[in-house]
Amino acid sequence: MFLKLGFKSITMDDIACEMCISKKTIYKYFINKEVLIAESTEAMHRAVHEIIESIISKNYNPIRENFEIRKMFKGIFQTAESSPLYQLKKHYPEIYEKVVNQEHTEGLRFLRQNLDKGIREGWYRPDTDVEITSRLYYMLNFAINENIQSEQESQELEIKALEYHTRAIATSKGIAELEKQLTISLI
Repeated sequence: MFLKLGFKSITMDDIACEMCISKKTIYKYFINKEVLIAESTEAMHRAVHEIIESIISKNYNPIRENFEIRKMFKGIFQTAESSPLYQLKKHYPEIYEKVVNQEHTEGLRFLRQNLDKGIREGWYRPDTDVEITSRLYYMLNFAINENIQSEQESQELEIKALEYHTRAIATSKGIAELEKQLTISLI
């Protein structure tokens, strides 16, 4: 409900009604809405990272892996009209800061793994600076999510950022795979 309708607009009454329980029951487990949001975002964080780990475990080439992760995010947030991160930042800045700090650490770890694998397997150029490249791509995506309110526009820019990032570091083998993935993502 938070992702679909927004963190601010959902009330404890709405949640109780949706779950067919009393508001009193919710308050038995969550002292207030802010605690519920904090625990919900933590649960979402864990679930997203489990899905990312499962995608990585399929051992796709690193370019396809990035596109599979993008698809996963699109599936999770497709019903949201406005960016969940934007909503958190605006209405619950303390929770937002915690989410951003967690994502920073985990996001950079995934990017470094992807780059190392891509260099090792010949998808990315061997002279790619893993640390700088992972930080640049992370900051680009962060800036998109930080500044774009529309989830649809955010997703469109993220795919363009992924293309930009991949073209900057890919070998000819990697560019061929990028073109393939771009064609598939348009379908």
